[in-house]
This record gives sequence, structure tokens and C-alpha cells, in this order.
Amino acid sequence: MSFADQMTRLPRPFNLERAADTRAALPWATGELADLLCGSAGCSAYLARLMEQEKAWLQEALDQAPETAIEAELFQLDGKEDIPDLALALRQAKRRIALLVGLSDLGGVWTLAQITANLTALADRAVDLALAAHLRPMLARNKLPGHTLDDLENRAGLFVLAMGKMGAYELNYSSDIDVICLFDDARFSDQDLPDARAVLVKIVRQAMAMLSDITGDGYVFRTDLRLRPDPAVTPVAVSISAAEHYYEALGRTWERAAFIKARACAGDIARGEKFLEDLRPFVWRRHLDFVTIEDAHDIRKKIHDHKLPAGGATLDGLNLKLGPGGIRDIEFYTQTRQLISGGRQADLRVRGTCAALAALAEKGWISSNTSDVLTEDYVTLRTYEHRLQMVADAQTHSLPASGRDWERLAAMMAAESPNTLKTELTELFHRVRDTVEPFFLPSLTDPGAIPSLSEASKKIVARWPSYPALRSQRAQSIFARLKTELLNDFTRATDPEDAIVQFDGFLAGLPAGAQLFALFEANPQLLDLVVDICSSAPVLGRYLSRNSAVLDAVISGSFFAPWPGREALEAELKAELAPPQLDYERKLDAARRWMKEWHFQVGVHHLRGLADGRETARDYTDLAEATVSAIWGVVAQDFARRHGPMPGNGAIVVGMGSLGAARLSATSDLDLIVIYDATPDEVSSGRRSLAATVYYARLTQALVTALSAQTAEGALYEVDMRLRPSGRQGPVAAGWQAFQDYQTTQAWTWEHLALTRARPIAGAKALAEAFETFRRNVLSHAPERAVLLRDLQDMRERLQEAKPKRGVWDIARGPGGLQDIELFAQAGALISGCPITDGIDQLTCEHTLCDVEDREVLLRVYLLEAAVKQASRLVAEGAIDRDRLGPGAQKFLLRETSTDTMDDLGARLISEAEAAASVIGRGLALLPEDGPPVEKESR
Repeated sequence: MSFADQMTRLPRPFNLERAADTRAALPWATGELADLLCGSAGCSAYLARLMEQEKAWLQEALDQAPETAIEAELFQLDGKEDIPDLALALRQAKRRIALLVGLSDLGGVWTLAQITANLTALADRAVDLALAAHLRPMLARNKLPGHTLDDLENRAGLFVLAMGKMGAYELNYSSDIDVICLFDDARFSDQDLPDARAVLVKIVRQAMAMLSDITGDGYVFRTDLRLRPDPAVTPVAVSISAAEHYYEALGRTWERAAFIKARACAGDIARGEKFLEDLRPFVWRRHLDFVTIEDAHDIRKKIHDHKLPAGGATLDGLNLKLGPGGIRDIEFYTQTRQLISGGRQADLRVRGTCAALAALAEKGWISSNTSDVLTEDYVTLRTYEHRLQMVADAQTHSLPASGRDWERLAAMMAAESPNTLKTELTELFHRVRDTVEPFFLPSLTDPGAIPSLSEASKKIVARWPSYPALRSQRAQSIFARLKTELLNDFTRATDPEDAIVQFDGFLAGLPAGAQLFALFEANPQLLDLVVDICSSAPVLGRYLSRNSAVLDAVISGSFFAPWPGREALEAELKAELAPPQLDYERKLDAARRWMKEWHFQVGVHHLRGLADGRETARDYTDLAEATVSAIWGVVAQDFARRHGPMPGNGAIVVGMGSLGAARLSATSDLDLIVIYDATPDEVSSGRRSLAATVYYARLTQALVTALSAQTAEGALYEVDMRLRPSGRQGPVAAGWQAFQDYQTTQAWTWEHLALTRARPIAGAKALAEAFETFRRNVLSHAPERAVLLRDLQDMRERLQEAKPKRGVWDIARGPGGLQDIELFAQAGALISGCPITDGIDQLTCEHTLCDVEDREVLLRVYLLEAAVKQASRLVAEGAIDRDRLGPGAQKFLLRETSTDTMDDLGARLISEAEAAASVIGRGLALLPEDGPPVEKESR
């Protein structure tokens, strides 16, 4: 398809004389194609001059699709190794591509994305060729220490990063190009490095001069290297190590924003991509980074103050790039939002402005309407920008300052009149400003006057400035804007003084505050959540102060969505740990951050009534299983790297106790055992091979360390392995055959009871299936009834003697407590061979120890006590102390148990425990008086 077949619009000729000259000079152009050429020349002396210079080429170029003509121009540049020839060829290519792009723009043949991509393609090719052309003679003369001509292919570790619009394939029609030139200093010895740096600096200077020097044939691109680290004191070619040190120690927010669009475009591109990957933690912070809003607002304000025309905010002479509501406002808005959340969501790490707006909408950070409006306005502004620059190939962004220039712009835009343009632009600038301004200047709802506080509360508030969270000036500044709203929120709490006390504990535990306070300022709804947590669930509040980064998850869009379940959780965590650049320790830290966010989410869902106590137990269990399974994979892979794959048929991780019964709470540890299927004489095949018993013992220890070790990111879980065969005296990992033998011939009754709640949660599938088959077989061959009941009674007595009940709120201990009911349920499952492991469903197993009505009593009591236990883990450290339980915490506890008052709840717990104890007592009374003798130390 020819160029003319794709035209959709025509500019009007502004300078009629120049239009007529162009028509005469290009007699082969007819119809609308002639109108386009004349209209373009009549509006732009620059385009008219290019048409005159390239008229022979232009006729052939317009007979085909413009992209075909441009590809041919870029292709003819290859192979021109001689510097003078290359310089001439590049300038010719620039003229021709600039002309064809301009005509494609004015004629509506290409979209903005196609226009900027083709300009960028020329820039990429030009920079790479210029670099290679000047590197070649240096290598040929072997003036680069330690390198030869063979190194030309990888450019001796020298590479160029395209920044700004060039990096995003958004290059302006008459733009300069922003680049950073870096070299890999690790390729040179300390002795050779100074000489190598001098040579590489010379190469870069000469290459950039080839592009930017104006000759009789014009220029290629104006080059700007001022985005490099500390440009006032660094050479034009900076070493990688110097750059990394600079960004790590001194990098600023605007430099992070600049690297959103950065890409390796020339030279040793593979090394450039590696550098950008290594720089990723600097650009993309782990946590939501709302402090960047204030930084971006300060930069934006300075720009606006500097770029507004002398007459004020009028259209005449207004800078449509830097003025209020202009191109830069849209870019700042987009990039700042990317910086805030791109560390958590890799899908937001896109270079193009329009693509980034679409990604932000898809992830729920902005509305689809905002994305659509800003995208359309951005395209419109860029189109105006190109028209202004086409007039004289000037890097200008200023709207016309005179009526005649407005007439010219109207002709280029094929608009009815300048007033049409002015109306459109006025509406556009206001629309953009109204969209982005609230983001950069978040205004909390007017909090009104500071409320009156009690003397005790005043003393607490007075000491806040001394806390570590308010150490920095920035934190103090942001918190000062939040303080009144915060105090007013406290007055709306059930007990304002208690809410302030609990928030004081949260604030005192924060190691730093600027990031968190900026998060609150940008998301005022989080203040309500924090006040609610501090006043209702102080334990959760203390957890939050130690792990404030988990609040990032609250505004991620899915925080209050229904629980995803174990399978989805495990898939998400494995994807989180999949990136190859994560080493072992970084994977473990990533897992800790991930687990904490979900753990916090479970607690908040429970607090807000989105999940009851039973659902909460299931959610904590899903989370633990997903975490253990993913960590097992990471540990096993790392261990295999040193010692080879698992010998034999692999291993499984079995969840016991509350984990196996799906009854975890906020503070539960994990009861685990590891079973492996390998004979003692089998040996791993790694470079540091190990016998199977040693291999699995060390692998198990590595798993426990990975789960429980404290790092800067905290720990995942406490692990208890005492339920393995022979307890502390047994090996940390049990062989499969040995485990079967032990359970069949040596295990005590309590170990068979524990087996009723055992579930494989990670590891080899075939072994997990074999384990479950064996477990069910063991349960079907329970100890004799009399032996089981005597052992159960003995265990109850020992537990109550070692850990007696400590009052009404100690719901776990004593007759009829949670522990008592669970033991009885396990005995029922064992005596009946019931395979159910779930702690609640197990209570419904049919067995001969009690009838249906008694099982219903046990279930009712267990659910009440379990609800108290789950709620208590958020409101109290250890057992509940009613006298120290605040009104908000009491309200939460009463809601969870459907009880009116704490007195009523205390009375219910007493009577219900007595009812459960009575049922259990009747079940144990079935023991025959003359039953068989039982050893004192029961099995």
C-alpha cells in the first residue's frame, strides 16, 4: 500500500508562496498527495527545505509504505565503517527519516506511537554505529589496555543507556537524546583502569560529536549526557562500580523516575541490561513509596513557577510540556504512581507513558476513565508538540506568542481557526490539572479543631516527638499534617483514652515514620484502620508497628477480597520466589515479607468480621501450608546444588498438632516431622555427596532454620519437631521403613493419638499417598479399648497436674477445656478408625465413647472456646486478663462469641466447660472396673 493510500488528513498551506514553489518543484505529486506536500511546505520552512534536498528520493519513498522506506534507510547505514562516510550517511538518513515522519504525522498515516518509535529507531542505530566506528580504530591500534579487535562485538564492555523519551520509544520530532555512557571496569586490572578510562572517554566524546556537530549536511541528534551520576564532576563515560556506588549512596527520587524509561540501546547491550537489573532495587523499592509524591510535587512546583509566562497562566507562550496541566504533569503523575507501587507489582514497570497508564488502570491504582482521559490528552499534547517543532526543527515546547503563529498552528492542525485550538487546549490543561492535582496535593478531610484531651492523654501525645518514628524532619512535617485528624479519630473510638494508649504503643514501636506517614496522608482510610486495630486488637497493633510495611497490602486492591485458598497462595509465593536473580537468602526474605502481609490480612479480616474464628483458623493453616511447601522447595533446591538430588524416593513434610488439624491461630508454632524414603546405604550424587541418613538430617535442619531463623525481615514460624518418633531423642528426619516399624511396634498411645491429626503438606507425592494409606491402617488397628481409655485418663491427669487451669479465661486447660476436648476427640477417632484430621470435623466422628447428643455438646463447647482462643490472640499476650482488656478488645471478643457482656461470657465459659467435662467423664467411665492391667508409664 502506498503512502497516499494511507492518508487521513491534510494541513492547510500557511505560506502560499512557499506552497506554490513546492508544487512546482515536485511535479510528479498529484491529487491529495500534492496537497499534503504543499500544505506541509507552506506551514514549515524546514520541511520545505528537506523536500527540496531529497526530492529525487522522496518520489520513490512515497510510492511505498513509509515503514518500508525507513527500514531501507536504516539498512543502508550498516557496513559504513569509515568515520567520514558514516557521518555523511547518518545525516542523510536523518533528513530523509525526519521528512517522512513529518509527512506521515501531518497526513495522519501514522499514530503517535509509530511516529516516536521510528524516530527512536534511528537514534538507536545512530548511537550504536557512532560508538562502534570510534571504538574500532582504538582497538585496531590496541590502545585499549587488555583488549583486542576481537572485542569489537561486545564493545569492550562500553554501553549506552537510552533515557527519557528515547528510552521509552517516545522520542520527540526535534528532540535531543538523553543518554548515559557506562563501562564495565571489572574487565580491566587496577593498573590498566586509568588508561582504559581515558580511552573510553575519548571514544564517547568523539561518538557524541559525530551525532551532534552541525555541518553543511546538518546534524543527526543533539546529545545530552547530563543525566549521568554527578555530571559536574564525572567524565562522560562512567564506570559501573562508580555509578552503582553513587545511586546506592546519593540517588534521588528524580533519578529513580528517570530509570523507569532507561534501556540499553547501544554498545555492549547485554552488560547494559545486567546493569539495569542490578539497579532494580534502587528504582523499584520493596514497599509502597508514597514519600515520592512529596518529592515529585516539589519538583513540579519549581518547574511551574519557572515556566509560567510573565503574564500569568495564559495560552500565549505557555510551555505545553512544563506548564500546569502539560505533558510533564501527565508523565510525573504516571511515573510517580509507578514508583510507588512498581516495587510490588512488576507489571507496572513499563517504559511508555500510555502503556503505564493502561497498566495502572488494570491493577486498580487509577480508574479506567482516568487512564483513558490522560492517554488521550497526552497524545493530543504530543501532537501539538510535534507541530511546533516541525516549523523550524527547533526543540521548542512553547505555544505561539503572536496571532500569526497561532494562524500557522491552526493551518498545520487543519483547525477552523486559532480560537478552536485555544478552546481545546484550555479545556485540556484544566482537565489534566484537575486530574493530577489532588494526587500531588492530597487534602485530608478538614479535621476541624484539635479535640480536648484528658491530662493523661495530653502527656502521652506530648512525648510523641521524642520517638524514633518522628526523628527526621520529613516525618515531623507529614505527621504534623495528620495529627489533628488522628486525634479526632481517637475521640470516635469506644474508649478514646485507651485508643491513644494503644496507638502510643504502636507509634513507639516504629523504627521510622516518614514512609508510613506519607502512606497515611495519601490513603486517609488507613488511619481509620490503624485506630481500629490499636483500640480493638492491641496485639495486632504491636505486630503492625514491627512490620508496618504490611500496610502496603491494604491498598493493593485485593486486601478485602475473599480468601484465595492454599493452592492459589502457594502458586503466588512460588512465583514470588521464581526470579533467577534472587539468591537463597533473598528468597527467604521475600517469603518472610510475603507471609507477613497475608498473616496481617487474616488478622484484619478476623477483626473486621469478614471471617469468623473457624474460618480464621483455616486461613492461618492455608498460609502455613503454602509457606512450608514453597520453602521446602527452595531449601531442597539449594541443598541439592551442593549435595545432589535427594537419594531414594524423596521425602515429605508432615503437619502435626494444630497444623494437621487445621486449627492454627495468629501465634501458633508449627508441629512438623520429616519422613524420607531411602535405605541407609544410599548416597546422594552431588559434588559433596552424603549418605541418605546424613543428607535428610541436614536437609531437615536446613528447613527448620529457613522457617525459624531471625533476620532483618523477622522469622516465618517457630517449629516444634518433638512429635517425631522417639521425640527429642530420635533423629530429626525419620526413615520411612523405620517410621512404619516404630508406629507398628513401639509407639505409645499418645503418638497414635497424634497420628489422627497428621497430614503431609509438602514433598514427594507418592510417599505422601503411602503415608496416608499407612496412617489409616494404623488407625484401624487401635489399642484395646481399655488400654486406650486408661492411657487417656492418665494423660489428662498428667496435663492437669503439670499445667493446671488458671482461671475462667484460661480456656485451653483443665477439665472441659480445649485440650481436654481435643484429646477426647482424637481418642474417639482412634477407637473408631475415623480418618478425619480436621480438629472440628473430628468431633463429629461416630464412636462408642459418647452418643450423638454428647458429641453435639462437645462441638458447641469447642466452638465457643476456639472462638475465644482465636480472638484472644489478637487482643492479649498470653491468657486474657480481663482487668487489662480495653473496651474495644472486649467488644471484639463479645462479637466473636455472640455474648452481651463479659460477665455473661465468663459464666458461659464456666458452665460450658463443666458440660464438656461431664461428657468426657461419662465416656471415660465406660472403662471396665476389672480391665486389664496397664503399665504406669502408658504406651
